[in-house]
Amino acid sequence: MATVRELKATARPKSGKGAARAERRAGRVPAVIYGDNKAPLPISVDDRELRQRIFAGHFLTTIFNIELDGQKHRVIPRDYHLDPVKDFPLHVDFLRLGEGATIRVSVPLHVKGAEVSPGVKRGGTVNIVTHTIDLEASVENIPQFIEVDVSALEINNSVHLSDVGLPTGTKPVSRGDATLVTIVPPSGYAEEQKAAAGAEGAAAAPAAGAAAPAAGAAPAAAKAPAGGGAKK
Repeated sequence: MATVRELKATARPKSGKGAARAERRAGRVPAVIYGDNKAPLPISVDDRELRQRIFAGHFLTTIFNIELDGQKHRVIPRDYHLDPVKDFPLHVDFLRLGEGATIRVSVPLHVKGAEVSPGVKRGGTVNIVTHTIDLEASVENIPQFIEVDVSALEINNSVHLSDVGLPTGTKPVSRGDATLVTIVPPSGYAEEQKAAAGAEGAAAAPAAGAAAPAAGAAPAAAKAPAGGGAKK
């Protein structure tokens, strides 16, 4: 379920590129809180702490209580931008969450049971078709991830969205039954299957052919009458 974290912020009185660069030079990341029919609130957060939150994972599905001037704002990150070269955060957008809010979230997929999957043991590979699932969820029921069990999958078998139990208070955005994970056959698997099928057919052919002459064979010679032999 949704994890709530604490995050301290400072009001950002100025906007614009120049002010944003000044915040970054001071070791802070420009951000904004918006939504819930209230005016956008420009803020900044500590660069080091924000990096830890982002790179720890599940950042976009984590609810934060942002403390600003003695007041807490309940938010969820909706987007963030990283420097394309140095990979440090440049800006974050936080969505303000009202009481009983329902939002759309992209929840990551976690695969379990691959090490015991019969398809994997036969040389197959786990192919994650969809890495995230888009869900509508109440704020209290945002999952950190959706777990998919592949421990029983054979080669060419798949797990679909309808096969996965979603948490209470959530529903998929997509109406189709999306394929989530498949077990992909190893290289040459199709040729091996054809060769095996051909070998089975060849083995069955002689047995069928041997039965035919027996059915149409000439009757055995009649036995000589009892006591019969050459006349004396």
